[in-house]
Amino acid sequence: MPPGGLRRRCRARGSARRRGRKSCHAASRVAVPPPPSAVPDVLGSGLTCVFCGINPGRVSAAAAAHFANPRNDFWRLLHEARFTPRLFEPSEQFGLLELGFGVTNAALRTTAGSGDLRGGDFDPSRLERIAAELDPVAIAFVGKEAYRGTFKERPELGPQWRTIGPTALYVLPSTSPANAAVPYAERLHWFRSLREWLTPGHRDAVRALLVDADERILLVQYRNPSTGATWWGTPGGGVEQGEDHESALRRELREEVGLHEFEPGPLVWVHSRTFPWARRLLHQTNNVYLVRVDAHEPAPTIDLAEEGVADYRWWTLEQLERTTERLAPADFLERVRTILSA
Repeated sequence: MPPGGLRRRCRARGSARRRGRKSCHAASRVAVPPPPSAVPDVLGSGLTCVFCGINPGRVSAAAAAHFANPRNDFWRLLHEARFTPRLFEPSEQFGLLELGFGVTNAALRTTAGSGDLRGGDFDPSRLERIAAELDPVAIAFVGKEAYRGTFKERPELGPQWRTIGPTALYVLPSTSPANAAVPYAERLHWFRSLREWLTPGHRDAVRALLVDADERILLVQYRNPSTGATWWGTPGGGVEQGEDHESALRRELREEVGLHEFEPGPLVWVHSRTFPWARRLLHQTNNVYLVRVDAHEPAPTIDLAEEGVADYRWWTLEQLERTTERLAPADFLERVRTILSA
């Protein structure tokens, strides 16, 4: 019976059975959870990249180690692409955590080959939990089939438009010996490209905690163009060459919400984040200034579709405390409470 499948047992009741009828005993359906993986996850919080294979093979299951087949090129590729300072043995897999890397699988069930997997073996919610709870910068799928089984869509190699929240996604060629059609040099090219791509570009940004006379806060809703995922954050953006913070803030608020006349208040917090945008990684330092206005109706002066801006809304503190929508950064509400109570 497949993991997560349903069991139904029917049996006759012997002498109590009436002629021409069958009795179904224990007719209720019971969901059976998938078995635990034979190979442990190598995971920790705040990793730079989690490598995600497709599922454990027999050799890996016996060794309780990822990519343990000696014909699998994974560990050699990690070393030659400079993810590891030396060639690791599969048994040394937990040493990756000290380097900022982890390993997991898209499916937990052990099979002789990945072709024996079924659609139900893949659980995208598991990767979503890993992204939400451990907050890696990126998840790199080792093989197109690991990605396709998870998201039911066929990817190209390299960075993806899809993200899992603020976690970027990347697809590498499979390192399995069954993928002999892809030369080793090409596999190494993609591993080296990932290593380079994981070094983000840096950007200084200014944002406004915009508060009106009723102590409401103006937030902008941003939308991921690939997945449609949305979140709310303060208006603002990158500092352009030659600008100081005040001139950049005035330009951003004029363009994004149509606010022309205001006096910038104090710098109330600074937070940094590495995040994916348009298939690349940015490390952005956000300098957030308090800006108070009597009232304002948002009216952008430029087309912000390419910026991913989807909506605007004034929020009371009570509405922010009740919402289930995503607020960014994660500690936004706590920071706002502190600032407004000062």
